[in-house]
Amino acid sequence: MEKHEKHYTQHEGKVIEDPYFKHVMALTLDPTSDYKRGVIRCITSRTGDPGMKGNVDHSELRFVSSDSPEHFKVGEKLNLKHADQIIAELDGEEWDFLGLEDPDIILDPDTGLMLLYFPMPFKSVDPTKEEGIVHLGHAVGENLDSLEMTVPAIRGDLKNSAKELSVAPKSKSGVRHNLVESSIIENGVYYSTVRIAEAEDLGKPWELGKTIFHPKEMGIEWADGHASPAALFSKDFLDIDEGKMLGLLNGRGRNRIVNGETVYDPFRIGLFIYDYENGKIDWVSPEPFIGDSEAKNITFASQFVETGPGEGTLYAHVDDSFVRAYTIKAADLKQLLPQM
Repeated sequence: MEKHEKHYTQHEGKVIEDPYFKHVMALTLDPTSDYKRGVIRCITSRTGDPGMKGNVDHSELRFVSSDSPEHFKVGEKLNLKHADQIIAELDGEEWDFLGLEDPDIILDPDTGLMLLYFPMPFKSVDPTKEEGIVHLGHAVGENLDSLEMTVPAIRGDLKNSAKELSVAPKSKSGVRHNLVESSIIENGVYYSTVRIAEAEDLGKPWELGKTIFHPKEMGIEWADGHASPAALFSKDFLDIDEGKMLGLLNGRGRNRIVNGETVYDPFRIGLFIYDYENGKIDWVSPEPFIGDSEAKNITFASQFVETGPGEGTLYAHVDDSFVRAYTIKAADLKQLLPQM
């Protein structure tokens, strides 16, 4: 049975239950396999609570496969060619590499090649420092089994991180105004922001550009501390206007101090309208769209798969621990949109 919500349907149970990995997240699926194969992030060790400051996860990417969109099995570790060499070039004695994180599979419409993107986080080995660097990693191949890691799509630094992407269509100028999650610290307060990442060729490094969603400045209460871009719905699923697309936004409120400890507000899923021609966010839903019924702190969108006209399945991870499926219909989303 399924639980019916007002604007989406939450499926019962977990999409993946693995006897070895207690925590799995960020499912991404291969469209060339009819979405029956893909990659998932598995947590190999966890220190702390994802809902509290100080949590540190070490991760690896693994294959998944399925005969049903409701259940996937975790397979072998994804070993990208040249990964050791690329990681060594980015690494250093002052950094601890935490492993490859939330993956995204993209088929390059210009070359037909398969592209895989993934955050590559490095944490300071000095326990007195909270510094870290996050690169947006990249691999390319003919298919899922022939992927080779290249230099990062975006090379981060202490002030410019890059992860969690939305790949936009080409604008009329031939440039893709892609979106990534970045970050900024102001007056000691950490914010997750949404920034433009321009690319003429998806297979080559992207250029990190301006911030177009700063939580503090947008005045959206449910996402006034952290925001992260997710799937953009195709125009076949829901066409809202020329040069614009509807997308999913992961957001949470500002961090709070409780009994001297930093506590995170819940991450939930909302909607946004993206002007990909001009690289602008025109609208963000005043309320979140999806919050899992079992979530203690996190409902975070990843893969969306169209299953029929105006209907699809969204995969999201709950509390950075398990993957859930939800049915979404374009007709329901239209009720949440502003008058255009």
